[in-house]
This record gives sequence, C-alpha cells and structure tokens, in this order.
Amino acid sequence: MPGEVPLTARAARRVAREGALQTFDPAARALNEDWGTQLDGKQIQRWSEALGQSVTRARDAEVRAYEQGQRPAEVANPPVLLVIGMDGGRVQTREKQGANGSRWREDKVCALTSYLPGDGTAEHPPVPLVTTYVATMGATQPFGKLVRVEAERRGLRAAEVTLVLGDAGNWIDPLSVREQLHDHRIVDYYHGAEHLHEAARAALGQAAPQALGLARELKAHLWDGRTEQVIAILQGQAERLGPPQAADGPEHPRRVLANNVGYFQAHRQHMDYPTYRARGWPIGSGVTEAAVKLFNKRVKGTEQFWNLPGVEAILSLRALWLSQDDRWSRYWNSRPAYARAA
Repeated sequence: MPGEVPLTARAARRVAREGALQTFDPAARALNEDWGTQLDGKQIQRWSEALGQSVTRARDAEVRAYEQGQRPAEVANPPVLLVIGMDGGRVQTREKQGANGSRWREDKVCALTSYLPGDGTAEHPPVPLVTTYVATMGATQPFGKLVRVEAERRGLRAAEVTLVLGDAGNWIDPLSVREQLHDHRIVDYYHGAEHLHEAARAALGQAAPQALGLARELKAHLWDGRTEQVIAILQGQAERLGPPQAADGPEHPRRVLANNVGYFQAHRQHMDYPTYRARGWPIGSGVTEAAVKLFNKRVKGTEQFWNLPGVEAILSLRALWLSQDDRWSRYWNSRPAYARAA
C-alpha cells in the first residue's frame, strides 16, 4: 500500500510513534504483535515517512508565516533563562558525494532548554526544566530560521536572559548573530578543556608525564577566567616549537599548537566562566550533546541508508516525540480521523 493510504487518527499516531522510536522492521513487528496484522517494515516506512512529511510541511509553513510577520504563540510563562544549543550529527545517505565518495552527511540538531538559574554555588547549580528540539538535514541558513521560530515559541522575546551555549563550531556563531538568538554566547568549558589537553600533549609529547601537569595548569587558568594567561602560555610553547611548516599535517604538534592559540584568541570573549557561574548559568553543553545522541540513535547506523526526504521526515517526527512540552499529544489530538498521511 502507498503511504497515502488513510489511517485512523489513532493508527496514524501509533505508526508515527514507532517510526520515530525505532527502525522500521522492529516497528512492524511491534505493530503486528498488537494489531494481529502482517505489515512489513517497508509499509511502516512508507506510512512513517508520509506522516513525518506532514509534520515537516507544517513546520516549514510556520517559518514562512514568521517571515511574513506572523509570530508563533509564546509560552504562557516565559523562562527566566533560555539556553539554545546547536550541534551536528551524522547520517548515512544512499547517494555518495564529494571527492572521496562519502555517504555521510550532517544533520543539524538544536536543543532549547528553559532553566532555573543556580545561586552561583556548587550546591545549587542551574536546573534544566523543559527541552524542545529542532532537527533537519537542511543547510545552515534554513536551519537558523527553524531555530528562530522555535526560540520565539519558547519565549525568546520575553525571557530574562537567552544564552547560546555549545562548542565553537564555525557555523554556530554566524547563525546565532544572523538570527539574533542570544544575549550572551558561551563556549562550552569542557570543549575548551579538551583543547587544552590536546595542546599540552602537542607541546610536551603525547606520553610525557609533564603534559598532564601543563593541562591542569591551563584548565585552572581557564576555569578562573584567566584566558589571556592561557593564550600567553600556549603562545610561548608555540614559539618554542616554531611556526607550522608547509609539510606539517593537521596532527603535527606545531600545527596543533598554532590552531589552539587561534581557537582561544577567537573565543576568549565567550569564556568568562567565573561570571557565568556567579550568575547561575550553565557552562557545559551536555544537553546539546545528549540531543545529538538522541537523534543519532534513530537515524545513524551502519545498516541505515537514507534518502533525504525520508530522513528529514523521521527527524521531524523524532523532534515532535522528544520535545517535552506535550506537543506530540497536541499535534495528534488535533488531527482529523482518517486524514491522509501525505
């Protein structure tokens, strides 16, 4: 049967849920067990993708309406602190691309979380409240529009403070500035600490015991907001090894040190961690990293090969399912009986 075959509202909701949760063959087995049917995975795929495409069209229509001046309805109780985190996952497509013929492409994921700020002490850290999600295979600019609309829905304009928190991916800052998403941009402290371990090993040797001591010294400076001291130490180590040579690969210690000096110079204004902690704000992007894993769990796998419309549909369904504001129930409760999936 084609995906356009109408389903009852309850059946459509159940098929969509199984398609959002697991691969199609296990989804078919679960439904057959409950319904006494003999559906196969391909049929569940056709229905799931058609249902997901309906969700995607509704999502994209909201963006078009927003661009024409129609804002989504905001939450009744705007958040005190809204944190927006963005990152990329990996999806394997049917078609190869690029010079190396890779099937892997990036899916972009955003987690938007309301927080109760902490009091600046370790005993009372910031508390995450409600998280909603946006995910797409689209390019950075349309992804930014989706994030902006979702942020508006979550209370962007009325929130006391909005943060963009995550790693220093080269597309995140331009997107956030273009869409006017943040009051403050924070680079995840733990990503910065990983860079410092990498730089210390490059400076003193991968297996050198002194590398751990240098990394700890640098992390202490970073934690206490002494980013200029971090940069000065890294520059000293880089000068000792000399500038990168044309033949140096990306893993060469000279190249690694030069890149890390540039990293901290470029992002030092987003690394005032003592101030962030004193205000009760989060400094780690664990929610965002967990979000990418949640989407990867469904769409990433060595045996999963997607066409782009199909994976986009499942990403839309999964975002609807995972969001913690009861939008899954609201969506299906408003669907007419026997609506066409497509």
